Amino acid sequence: MRNDKNTGLWQKKFFKSLGEPLALLELFEFLPQIYMYVKDCEGRYLRANRVVCRVVGVESDVEMIGRTDFDFFPPAIAAQYIDEDRRVIDSAAPLTDQIWLVPDNNGIPQIYSCNKIPLFDRKQTVIGIAGVKRPYDQTATAAGAHARLLKVVEFVTSHFGEEIGVADLAEKANLSSSQLHREFSRCFGITPNHYIREVRIGVARHLLESDQRTMAEIATRCGFYDQSHFSRQFKASTGLSPLQYRKRFTD
Repeated sequence: MRNDKNTGLWQKKFFKSLGEPLALLELFEFLPQIYMYVKDCEGRYLRANRVVCRVVGVESDVEMIGRTDFDFFPPAIAAQYIDEDRRVIDSAAPLTDQIWLVPDNNGIPQIYSCNKIPLFDRKQTVIGIAGVKRPYDQTATAAGAHARLLKVVEFVTSHFGEEIGVADLAEKANLSSSQLHREFSRCFGITPNHYIREVRIGVARHLLESDQRTMAEIATRCGFYDQSHFSRQFKASTGLSPLQYRKRFTD
């Protein structure tokens, strides 16, 4: 039986002897719902698995290397991602169990749990970050008291094109409206109304990228009152008007 000191030395020796340390990252290619990425301190991608590539619309991470979130996401969303990365870099400490809305293949934002760690060089200087995201419903927390909130999430993602009130959602979770607002905000960091808006905006983004429907048709499809309301909400969320978004991301 090795003592702790010898075990640690043996472990370090093994990993230093690896001819291709990056080969370890290949394991993330076999986890279909897990997002994995590595960035430097300038926010430039160094590695991403195929799940990330699919979301940003490239064939492989070779097309992502050297580029930043601003090359793939609307300005307001990219700024949020990079701001969180900076928190990890500046603090030189992990950031765990952060909640993010990640679009599925239909553009519907699903709730994911995100964890990021700083990466150090041999002098213990932060030189980048690594992060993973996984569906919130696969976490230990989701299996507990927050399971009822997932009923709310499922209802919103299935009925976003309809009129939805917080009272309707509270009923699904067997809570009062104030209880739902409090629990949802504490668990996911956003209010139920904010979540409804982001789901609708996510679907609208997908339609603007992949469909030639008019702005009025997209507004109706996504549950907005009218085209004007849709435009205001879309720009508040993404930093671009729907027309600007379509022109930038259709190509």
